[in-house]
Amino acid sequence: MDAIDYRIIDQLRQNARAGYGDIGDVVGLSASAVKRRVDRLVADGVIRSFTVQVDPAVDGMAVEAYVELFCRGTVAPDELRRILAAVPEVVDAGTVTGDADAIVHIRSRDIPSLEDALERVRVAPNVDHTRSAIILTRLIDRRNQ
Repeated sequence: MDAIDYRIIDQLRQNARAGYGDIGDVVGLSASAVKRRVDRLVADGVIRSFTVQVDPAVDGMAVEAYVELFCRGTVAPDELRRILAAVPEVVDAGTVTGDADAIVHIRSRDIPSLEDALERVRVAPNVDHTRSAIILTRLIDRRNQ
């Protein structure tokens, strides 16, 4: 990858629907040259997909929380993945350093459904306890950049 590839990716992050000509105007290439580069970036697995992301509030999933997950003993990441994959409200999760074993991002339609999702996580084998923080105001959201 070179600097132009990075600039093309930056343009696609801002607007994945931008035309190749529009991107070319910004990066200094013809539309066909941009298309060839995008095709190569896709073929090489650099660009994994093009997608639409709908505001979760519009989808009725406006309540979100970050949950620290504490396990009994040592639990393999594959086991945590299996436990969390069974809860559809879990939108993101990762193992972490520190006291918690994992951080889990949950989205739900309301507080009762959040509580239900949390309970499904808590009763899973090897889960000792959780500590939750409900998001009040999203200050920065760079997930699409």
